[in-house]
Amino acid sequence: MSSKIRDYNKLAVDILNELGGEKNIVTVSRCATRLRLVTQHTPDHAKENISKLPGVITVVEKGGQIQVVIGTHVDKVYNAFTQLINTDNKVTNNDKANILNRVIATMSAVFAPFVYVLAASGILQGILILIKLGFPKVESTSTYKIFDFISWAPFFFLPIFIAITASQHFRCNIYIAVACCAALLSPTWTKLAELIKEGAEIDLFGIVLSETLYNSTVLPPLFLVWLLSYLERFLEPRLHSIIKPLLMPLICLVIMVPSTLIAIGPITANAAHYIANGYNWVVNLAPYIAGGLIGAVWQVLVIFGVHWGITPVITENINQYGQDSFQAFQTIAVIGQVGAALGFYIKTKTQEMKGVSLSAFITGLFGITEPAIYGVNLRFKKPFIYGCICASLGGIVAGFFTPYYYTYAALPGPLTIVNAIKPDNMSSFFGVAIGSAIALIGPVILIQIFGTGETKQDIANTKDDTPKILLDEVEITSPMTGKALPLSEVPDPAFSQKLMGEGIAIEPTDNHVYAPFDGEVTAVFENSKHAIGLTLDNGVELLIHVGIDTVNLTNNEFEYHVELHQKVKKGDLLISFNPEAIKQAGYPLITPIIIVNTDQYQQISLTDKTQVTVDDIIFNIKQ
Repeated sequence: MSSKIRDYNKLAVDILNELGGEKNIVTVSRCATRLRLVTQHTPDHAKENISKLPGVITVVEKGGQIQVVIGTHVDKVYNAFTQLINTDNKVTNNDKANILNRVIATMSAVFAPFVYVLAASGILQGILILIKLGFPKVESTSTYKIFDFISWAPFFFLPIFIAITASQHFRCNIYIAVACCAALLSPTWTKLAELIKEGAEIDLFGIVLSETLYNSTVLPPLFLVWLLSYLERFLEPRLHSIIKPLLMPLICLVIMVPSTLIAIGPITANAAHYIANGYNWVVNLAPYIAGGLIGAVWQVLVIFGVHWGITPVITENINQYGQDSFQAFQTIAVIGQVGAALGFYIKTKTQEMKGVSLSAFITGLFGITEPAIYGVNLRFKKPFIYGCICASLGGIVAGFFTPYYYTYAALPGPLTIVNAIKPDNMSSFFGVAIGSAIALIGPVILIQIFGTGETKQDIANTKDDTPKILLDEVEITSPMTGKALPLSEVPDPAFSQKLMGEGIAIEPTDNHVYAPFDGEVTAVFENSKHAIGLTLDNGVELLIHVGIDTVNLTNNEFEYHVELHQKVKKGDLLISFNPEAIKQAGYPLITPIIIVNTDQYQQISLTDKTQVTVDDIIFNIKQ
């Protein structure tokens, strides 16, 4: 369901609880609109319960993942979610997932974090194309040349971006991964590769090297980092802690970079060439069939989250040939769903769905279709079907013009149509423009004729179901004794910038955390036991986080005295901890106490005391 998000941090806590807590989470990642989770097992009714949470559009189980579709605010939920778990201890292998699903999940985890950077660069390239068409002489100016290399920089240094995100996904040292991939982009190697291309024989340990270049490549850096993760895990227990900081990067560099130049790079680069050439052969044989097929099924692939698998083909086409047809047809498929959302907005009579569909339409203009698909089109079926039909027709028509994109569009959509412009092949742009017009206008017309798919019950049930707090004023006492501090002094931006909500911090002078009010335990963290979530009987939702980064501690520094879903009374002991062990491990003891559902209250007054005990009031809350 789709409803107003009342609190992103509360949503993260609720999702974690529905999935059985931190212990059940294997991996967590995100893409442009989804929180992607792999669990050891899926609790009964978890999918249905999460789907009903305010702010969740829908939940999809595919590719061995639980994909929580949230929309463009997913980054806020992801940031809150990762604060609740120990991500360092999460393994990346999922025995339940087959190889294809794991490949797709990897592509998503690697590309999603920087997709907007590539999208911004693509839009900048489109703007430069339009400027050059209107003012041809501008191309020779230094200003144009500077903005041109700015627009191409993220694509040229794509292996560096991949090194950063792939190292996080495969759990290896990010700096070693970047160093290895940066070596592949060295100007010296570029010159050597040019010499090889001209006929020179250059060898490494007697093995003749190929002319492979690595700027803008995907598979070589991806496989490099993947194999690097295994090398690091092999070396980790075998290097003494004193010399490990130096020897680990040294050994990895002298093994991984030569291995990539000799074998990993040429093999994976050639594989990418062959895959791209295979797709291009099909397109050249019958481009109108390819356009119709991509227009019809692309958004279906988005539903199942497998759309990231095509990324290496697209980037390889751009890198090798300077053009790609897939994104031309992909754009038309995206616009089909944008048109369906627009048609729904025009036709629907309910105010809530007008707001949802308009928001989905605007988001779709930027190439993000999940809100349109899950919030409107797929929910009522007819709009989704009309969007796919019209996108297929648009793809067929565009195919007769043999359209191409000449720059990479990370998020293909209405704003990236200019990427099809090339002065000596304007038919490419005309094909995409005509196909896009069919995909946009067609669903609008069909929905006006055949309806939105809404039933009378859908219209009757349309209402704002955001929970309301039924209190006028409440006072909350401190859960621990110590020095009271403002959140701004907490050495963690998630707390100091109040991203998790309003609250205060306490530097404890004892080692106990008590219930500040009657309520229920709604969040626990079994591995570390460093924090606890409470929903008080007065509706206030608290997160008590003992120490900073203490999620990394798993050696019994903390002990729970309550269980998940246990009812507690004011003054009940919740957590005890070993202050000396925590300090010796190098972690601050400062404890943020956060009102997770801050947005539900008009006024939250904080204590002005500098020293507090469990009998002192720290929050005065008014609705």
